[in-house]
Amino acid sequence: MKRRLVLLGAPGSGKGTQAEMITRQFGIPVTSPGAILRREKDLETPLGLETAEILQRGDLVPDKIIVKLIEDWLRLHGGYGFVFDGFPRTLPQAESLASILSGLHASLDAAIWLEVSEETVRARISGRLQCRTCGFTTSMDSAKFADRPICPYCEGRLERRSDDDMSVLQTRLREYNTKTQPLADFYGKMSILRRIDGNRDRETVFGDISRVIENKVPA
Repeated sequence: MKRRLVLLGAPGSGKGTQAEMITRQFGIPVTSPGAILRREKDLETPLGLETAEILQRGDLVPDKIIVKLIEDWLRLHGGYGFVFDGFPRTLPQAESLASILSGLHASLDAAIWLEVSEETVRARISGRLQCRTCGFTTSMDSAKFADRPICPYCEGRLERRSDDDMSVLQTRLREYNTKTQPLADFYGKMSILRRIDGNRDRETVFGDISRVIENKVPA
């Protein structure tokens, strides 16, 4: 079974949803740079406090810090495999991940690329909700609420993400097209890229991902 995975795709392609379904079904640990940063901040580690200040100023966390967080997480939690949601996002990050795994005498099993149309992205982003505490993502259509939106896992508040504004989305899509799309060639040359139609419902998409994880599709 493939247990070392990265999920790639445009904003709104369903990476967070599928990552959650993977960890529930297969028990593979899932994380993202954002989740690691939140945990470091909650623990009040020096790195957590430093990155919190960076984000508070509105700046981006440097690649070297993100890569260091991922490396530390892998050393502590990566023995049973991993699913990375939102990492790598750039070619330098992908090269760093390959180097880290090589140092751990491991390699990536699959890079799963969720391909979606811009129309699908816009529709999903407009109705997306995320837990401000644990990062769980859902939609206003699929979630069932009483008085206010509450996360089913940690009871944190579900709310619209600040970067889900349509004008911000256009910038994020440009970043994705220029910085993340080149990863298709990178992982294609490694023969581990698996493209999946992400425009369909989550259960159908997850069925295809499950077959990749279980080695039930041609290489």
